[in-house]
Amino acid sequence: MSVLSVEHISKSYRTVRALRDVTFDVPRGSVFGILGPNGSGKTTLLGIVTGVLNPDAGSFSLFGETSTPANLLRKRTGTLLETPNFYHYLSAYDNLVITSGIKGRGRGEIDGILLKVGLHERRDSKFSTFSLGMKQRLGIAAALLGDPELLILDEPTNGLDPEGIAEIRNLIKELGAAGHTIVMASHLLDEVEKVCTHVAILKKGKLLAAGKTDEIMSEGDIVEVSAADTDRLLELLRQSYPGQKITRDGDTVRLCFTGGGTDTAAVNELCHEGGVVLTKLLLRRQSLESMFLELVSTPSNDR
Repeated sequence: MSVLSVEHISKSYRTVRALRDVTFDVPRGSVFGILGPNGSGKTTLLGIVTGVLNPDAGSFSLFGETSTPANLLRKRTGTLLETPNFYHYLSAYDNLVITSGIKGRGRGEIDGILLKVGLHERRDSKFSTFSLGMKQRLGIAAALLGDPELLILDEPTNGLDPEGIAEIRNLIKELGAAGHTIVMASHLLDEVEKVCTHVAILKKGKLLAAGKTDEIMSEGDIVEVSAADTDRLLELLRQSYPGQKITRDGDTVRLCFTGGGTDTAAVNELCHEGGVVLTKLLLRRQSLESMFLELVSTPSNDR
């Protein structure tokens, strides 16, 4: 069952098309990454599904409802769309007391949530004394008030140092394992690959790919080959595989296959029959990062 379904959503700001007919489903219990560079439409999309913005076209449903009442939406979702904004002179605990009051919740769950995000020992410390990673964890703590079914996080590791990124990464994985459905926007490829079970890739508002992360990762193979005569090797491969992407990096030629099922023996035989003796033949699965870079670097036909 899908917690969130996005159907043909489009959004423009005057001459800028922020989203273009975007459609995907977020399965219950998944950690769903919306991946794309700056300007790809990630924040606009999250703004729409949280009710901050209205789409120009298309619709979405939350928990199977196309028109979710605002009070029900607040109870069943937790959001962190910007850098956490708390009172700097108040403690972590007191800031969450204020947030819980706004959400109509009691104080009874605050200590448990602070434990969950690893801030209980600093519950009485002022927000101004927190590192960026701790501030972000407190923001996630505020989103967790009321034990929401769905967490929506916009760039949760943005601006953090490697230690802070690791802290938030582990927290998101723990929350996902605990049963929360999480939708997180990110431009960090490595982050999505390590944390997310599902991913949607956006480029200039267009959906390029969506599905399980491991399935998207396995959609392509890369064969790396080398030979004494690199120019002849490159010419032979381009003649034999006109529909595949072939690149050269020094003495290494990379042949990218979409769809998997690559037969390295066939590549070896082809080169042998063409009079090219290979000094290197390596098959490696295409990573999400290389696939993402390949997708977003492909020129778009849209204007």
